[in-house]
Amino acid sequence: MLYFKNLKNLLFYMILGSITCSTAQDSWIKTLPGIGTFSSPRIADLNSDGIGDVILGAGRHEFMASDSAVIAINGKNGKLLWNVSAKDQMFGSAIFKDINNDGVSDVFIGGRSAELIAIDGKSGSVIWRFKVPSFQKKEWYNFYNPQFIPDQNNDGFEDILVSNGGDVNVAPYDPKRPAGYLVILDGRDGNLISRARMPDGKETYMSVSVLPSDSKTFKNVVYGTGGETIGGSLYVTSIEDILKGNLMNSIKLDSSISKGFIGPAAWVDINNDDSPDIVTNAVDGRLLAFDGVTHKKIWSTTVPNAEAYGSVAIGNFTNDSIPDFFVSYAKGVWPNLEWSKQIMVNGKSGAVEFEEDIGYYQTSTPVVADLNNDGRDDAIMSMNFQVIDSLKQKYYHTTMAVVDFNKKETVILELDYPGHNVSSTPWIGDLDNNGYIDIIFVHGTNSGVIYNFDGMQINRVDSKGVVNGKIKWGSYMGSKYNGVFEN
Repeated sequence: MLYFKNLKNLLFYMILGSITCSTAQDSWIKTLPGIGTFSSPRIADLNSDGIGDVILGAGRHEFMASDSAVIAINGKNGKLLWNVSAKDQMFGSAIFKDINNDGVSDVFIGGRSAELIAIDGKSGSVIWRFKVPSFQKKEWYNFYNPQFIPDQNNDGFEDILVSNGGDVNVAPYDPKRPAGYLVILDGRDGNLISRARMPDGKETYMSVSVLPSDSKTFKNVVYGTGGETIGGSLYVTSIEDILKGNLMNSIKLDSSISKGFIGPAAWVDINNDDSPDIVTNAVDGRLLAFDGVTHKKIWSTTVPNAEAYGSVAIGNFTNDSIPDFFVSYAKGVWPNLEWSKQIMVNGKSGAVEFEEDIGYYQTSTPVVADLNNDGRDDAIMSMNFQVIDSLKQKYYHTTMAVVDFNKKETVILELDYPGHNVSSTPWIGDLDNNGYIDIIFVHGTNSGVIYNFDGMQINRVDSKGVVNGKIKWGSYMGSKYNGVFEN
């Protein structure tokens, strides 16, 4: 059941209280002209004021350099803390680790044209920038979201595992595409430690999801191949095999003839064996679950006439203890994707228990928290919609929507801005540790087009909704940014 924003006074008392940016004391808006983003906001306290700051990848059009390809925004007031340049778009989302021992988290983020950068979180100065080895000039493309793994070269620093691939110069249906790779880099200086080619020789667009493990041989890394128009497979492998540079011992979990796997997988225990299982989307509209130890399929759910480019949102949406899933799909077949469809899937059975059809096409992922203190999690998602004027011209606006699975209701928040969000997942949490929920969301400011890199807006919404317990899935790939759900 869909409620629109004019019912704010009826529904907000049970969800977020006063949420309008213009009245909330600590809310702010930051507009940045001339750039856009596919990145999702991540939070770290960079200026040591006790309030989380916003770190985001950005840029101009593909293959265009930008002096603001990575930006850090003061979480208290929305002012720019620092910006870092790159030769192409930085579409990835950041992870954090203090590698210079100054007590402030440093920023690691990837993007197009083999850009992967480590940035001093306090000053914004570049610690290292990945350099393609001189003996290995070919087949280095996009870096997706990195993950930290245990120290592999005994230098005392955790290292980085990241996928690399995706040649945008190849025509959409051309099967002759360069293979993707899983790459291990030295976390201290960005130097190459190991590079392993996809076992099927296909491209990759999928960020890795790594389950922490003390064993190098345990298969704890999920990755995928293929894309919008090229078939691919879903695999699980070990750190040891990646370190050896050989993925041929990977276990193939699933395949698709015509489509690949793009949205990152999640590790979450759904069969009560105390071992996390694997849940992920296939581009062809399937939601898949596999036992994380035996790798047998637990269940599969298909959404007809839809494709999935985002990840999964995890929460307790039903009346049992097994985590459930909320996913947003694009209706149609690429490139004819215009509207969105959402489903909530019971984690125990794989059955669809709630369906919704809201918003114009996007690839961002919902986030999850119990917003109304009813003991069940709610989903918060970015939503785009069209406005048609008297001359029948189409314009895009963007807002946020909240899904209450207990009442099976959706409320559209009164946060209507001109513009469109393509793929930036919101962040939800307690930014200033005052016990109340904050939301960070990002969108383009040009209302006339979908893919725009000529202006963007970052919004902090300071609500009166009380934080109810630990927010476990408050960002893209979860609150810890690693794709692992801790129940």
